[in-house]
Amino acid sequence: MTKKSTSAAARRGRGTAGRRRFGRLLGWIAGGAALAGLLIFGGYALYLDRLVTGRFSALRWTLPARVYAAPMQLYAGLDLSEADLEHDLRRLAYRPVAVLRGPGTYTATLGRVEVMLRPVRFADRERPALRLTVVFGPAGIVDLRDGAGHEVPVIRLDPLLIGSIYPRDGVDRIVVGPKQVPPLLPKALIAVEDRTFQTNWGIDPKGILRAAWVDLRERRYAEGGSTLTQELVRSYFLNDRRTLWRKLREAIMAVALTAHFSKAEIMNAYINEIFLGQDGNLSVHGFGLASEYYFGEPLAELDLPQIAMLVAIVRGPTYYNPRLYPRRVLARRNRVLGILARQGVVSAARAAVAMRTSLGVTPEPVGAYYPAYLDLVRRTLARDYPEKELTEAGLRVYTSLDPHVQALAQQALDTVLHRLDRTHHDGKELLQGAVVVTSPQTGDVRAIVGGRDGNYDGFNRALYAHRSIGSIIKPFIYLTALETGRYTPASIIEDEPIAVSLGAGRYWRPRNYSRVFHGPVPLVHALAQSLNAATVRLGMSIGLNPIMHTLRRFGLKHPPQEVPAMLLGASDLTPFEVAQLYNGIADGGFREPLRAVRAVVSADGTPLKAFPVRVTPVAPPAEVYELTTMMEQVLTHGTGQPALARLPPGLVVAGKTGTSQHDADSWFAGFSSNLLTVVWVGYDHDQPTGLVGARGALPVWARIMAQLGAVSLDMPPPQGLEDVWIDFATGLQTTPACDGANAVEVAVPSSAQLAPMAGCGLFGDMQ
Repeated sequence: MTKKSTSAAARRGRGTAGRRRFGRLLGWIAGGAALAGLLIFGGYALYLDRLVTGRFSALRWTLPARVYAAPMQLYAGLDLSEADLEHDLRRLAYRPVAVLRGPGTYTATLGRVEVMLRPVRFADRERPALRLTVVFGPAGIVDLRDGAGHEVPVIRLDPLLIGSIYPRDGVDRIVVGPKQVPPLLPKALIAVEDRTFQTNWGIDPKGILRAAWVDLRERRYAEGGSTLTQELVRSYFLNDRRTLWRKLREAIMAVALTAHFSKAEIMNAYINEIFLGQDGNLSVHGFGLASEYYFGEPLAELDLPQIAMLVAIVRGPTYYNPRLYPRRVLARRNRVLGILARQGVVSAARAAVAMRTSLGVTPEPVGAYYPAYLDLVRRTLARDYPEKELTEAGLRVYTSLDPHVQALAQQALDTVLHRLDRTHHDGKELLQGAVVVTSPQTGDVRAIVGGRDGNYDGFNRALYAHRSIGSIIKPFIYLTALETGRYTPASIIEDEPIAVSLGAGRYWRPRNYSRVFHGPVPLVHALAQSLNAATVRLGMSIGLNPIMHTLRRFGLKHPPQEVPAMLLGASDLTPFEVAQLYNGIADGGFREPLRAVRAVVSADGTPLKAFPVRVTPVAPPAEVYELTTMMEQVLTHGTGQPALARLPPGLVVAGKTGTSQHDADSWFAGFSSNLLTVVWVGYDHDQPTGLVGARGALPVWARIMAQLGAVSLDMPPPQGLEDVWIDFATGLQTTPACDGANAVEVAVPSSAQLAPMAGCGLFGDMQ
C-alpha cells in the first residue's frame, strides 16, 4: 500500500469516526430535547391537573340574585274568580291537564280548581308539594282543602320570578342538584353525545381519529370528536377557538378531571354548565335555566319530548334555536328520540308517541320583567351588599311587588297617555308618566311604573325624574297650620291679592290659576280648590321654617330652599319622594320608609337580612285626620272632582292635584284605606303640556284606584274631634238637608264653636 492510499484510508476513518461522534451528539441532543420536552409536557400536564382539580373541587358558578314578587294569598272569602286563579297559575307556568299528574299541573271544572302545588321556598319557610282544591262561589273563593280533605285557612301561591341582577359576564343559569334532574336526562345525553362516557378516561381515541379523518377530508374543522367531559372542560375552563393547542389542553384536562372525580359529579357539572341558548344579551347556561327559558317549567317536571328537545339543541343552540327554526329542531328532536329507542333508553312505542307531539316551546320566555321595580330593588340592596355579591352569590330576594297591581298601573298609564297624545302631542315627543303604588300601613311598594314602556330598561322617571311638584306641597302647609291650634278646616282665610316682600324692593305677587280671587273662604275650600293666594297667605302667617320641619318629619331628605315660592311647590321631587311624603298622611301621621325588599335569603336557604316595617310617628293623628277630611273634599268639591265619573259610587278617598308653572308637570297623589297612588305626567324635556293635574295625572290615578278594589276611608274621629257639616263657601255649620250639595263634612276640635247658617233653624243659638 502506498503512502498516498494509506493517508486516504486514514482520512476516511477519521471521517467515519467524526460522523459517529456527530451522530452520537445529535442523539444526545435529541434525547435531551425529548427529555426536556417530556419534563415540560409533564410539568404543564401537572399544572393543568392542579388547575382542574383545584377549581373543580371548589366548583362555584356565578349566579345572579333572583328577585321574586310577593306571593298571592288564597283564602275563603277572597274576591277571586276561577278565571283569575287560572291566569295566575299559567303565569307561574302551571299546566292544565285532564288528570293531575304531579307538581306544576292543575285541572279546572265549573266552580272548582284542583292544583298540585310545587315545593317552593319562601322568605320565611319552605312549603312541600301540596294538592289543593279551591271551590268558587258567585263572590269568590268559598272553600280551600288539602289532599286529605282538611280545611286550609290560608295558603300562598309560588312567588313569581320578576327578574335577576346579572353578573357582568352576561351568563345566567339555575343550578340543579342530582335530585332535581330527571333520570332520563343523563341517559339521553350519554346515548346521543357520548356513548363511552361511563368507561372512557375523558377522551375517546376512536372518536378523535374519526373526527381527524373527517377534518382532513373536509380540510376544515368539521367535527370535534369531543366527549361530554371535554365539552365540560371547554365550557368551564377554555374558549371555543378551534386550534390544535387548545385541543391538546382540553384532552389533558379531561383526563385529569376523570382521574379525580366521579362520573356522577362530572355529569351534574355538565348539566349545569353547558351553553343552551341566548336570551338577548344573556347566555343561557345549564339545563335548569334552559328548561324554564324554553318551556317555563322546572327541569324536574319535563317529559320525554321536552328532554329530547333540550338534548337535541346541545349540538348547536344557535343553529337549533326552537323559536327561530322550529322545523329544523323538530327533525333533530325526533332523530334524538329515534336514537334513544334504538339504544333501549326508551321503548319504541314511547318514542313514537313523543315524535307526534309538538315542541311545546313557549312563544317567549315565561315569567315577568319589571325593570322599574328592579331599579328600586337594586338601590335598596346596594346599601347592604356589594355588587359582586348581588351578581354572583345566588341570593334570593323577596319583594313587595304585586304583579296584578303593576300590570293595572302600567295599563292605566299607557291608556291615558295614548288618549292625551291625540289632543296634546306637541309634534316633537310623546307624553311620559310615572306611577308609584304603596300600601300605607306597611310602606310596601306594590308597583312602580317608570314610563309608558314598562318593559324598557331605560330612564326610570318614578325614581329619578326630579320635577316641580306644584300644589302637591299644599297639604303639608295646611297640616302645619292645623298643628298650631289656631286653625280648623272651617277657619276663614282671605283669598285676595297678596304681595310678599323678597327684599331690595322686590315683591312676589302670586295669583290663582283661574286668575280669579274668592275673598274670605274656609281652609277646606282653599285646599280643595287649590287657591294659591289663600295658601300663600296661610303659609306666611305660620312661617316657612315650621313647614320645612313638617316636610322633614314626613321623610323629605332634601327639603326645598326656604323661600316664599316653596309654598306653591317651587321644589323638584321624584314621584317616589312624593309617595314617601304622602304615605305618612295616608297612614294617619305615621311614617314607614317605603319598602320594596322584604327579605334576602342565601343560595342555600339561610336567611340573611329582613326588612321589617319601621313605624315612626310624625304628626298628631288628630290633625292628620282633620287634614284628611279636607283632602276628601278635593274629590267631591275641588280640583279632583272629574275622578268621580270613574270611581265606584260611594267610594271615599282623599288626594291632591298638582300643576307646575307653565303646566309642565301634572300630578295627582291620593289614597284610600288600603292604597296610596302617586301619578306624574309630563314631557321629559320640561315643555308645557297644557295639562293641569286634573286633566293629566288624575285620569290615570282614577283608573288605577277604580280597578284595584280601593277601600273607602272610614275611621272614627280621634278623641277630641267631631265630624261636622259646614258650608263649603262660608265655613258656617250646616247639614246636607239644609245646604244640599254645598255642604261638606270635615273634622274639627270638639271645643270649636262654629256659627250656623242663617235661616236654617237647625242649630238653636249656637255661636
